[in-house]
Amino acid sequence: MSVEQQAKAPPDLKKVAQFLRSGSAGIKIRVGALNGKRIDYFKGKSAIKSLLSPAYAKQKNMPKITTETEAQTVLNAVNAFTFFLRVQRGGPSGSSSSSPKTLQIIQEQKFASDEYYAWFYDGSQWTTYAGGILMVAIMLGGVMFPLWPPTMRLGVWYLSMGMLGLIGLFFAIAIVRLIFYIITVLVASPGIWIFPQLFADVGFVESFIPLWEWDIPKKKSKKKKGDKHKDKTSDADKLKKNGGAFVEEVEESGDSRPHSRSAKVEEVEDEDD
Repeated sequence: MSVEQQAKAPPDLKKVAQFLRSGSAGIKIRVGALNGKRIDYFKGKSAIKSLLSPAYAKQKNMPKITTETEAQTVLNAVNAFTFFLRVQRGGPSGSSSSSPKTLQIIQEQKFASDEYYAWFYDGSQWTTYAGGILMVAIMLGGVMFPLWPPTMRLGVWYLSMGMLGLIGLFFAIAIVRLIFYIITVLVASPGIWIFPQLFADVGFVESFIPLWEWDIPKKKSKKKKGDKHKDKTSDADKLKKNGGAFVEEVEESGDSRPHSRSAKVEEVEDEDD
């Protein structure tokens, strides 16, 4: 019945449901137990937050949403076509406290931010179908390899040899650069790295730039005394501005001891009051 109602949904509402079901929506998905079967569910405020996110704003041919009220109206319309249904969450379905919570469908369907909703829609399945077809094609191609034409088998052999050559070249570069570094540490300390970005998280071309670099450790920046004094002053200014109490060191004028200091707590009135 739910599939028939989902088929009657307008295209824009169906796209909203597809977006919410996709990973780009960022909805926190929980797993519950409904009639003994595991099912995904979410909280209403998570869906509202998703429709107000920049990821949704980039979508095309979908309802424009700028406020929470508009988001709740759209989600009410999606709920009417049974893409998800309002459920009541109970205790754990098993003996363990970490087992999925039991879910029960509520007869009165409405959308609210503090309610829970179970998914009855799996989203777009074209990626699953495409992956299955590709896997079957690869398996059939491997099984039927002896029946391939000689030119195709020769091309696959060259391709595999080329991949193995690239992997071997990478290991050779890594070994050579390590040996060269050890030699330069003994001869010209602190040592020289060939292709210093080889194992860095950069692109393929950037991995080989620069060609070489001295192994000089990076110095940590230290704060000067003047900077520390500025930080303390800025903290006191922030407290005065936002309202609160701060401790200020003052000199005692009536004390006979020179340079005697004590702490004074000063209350600052809140400007909002």
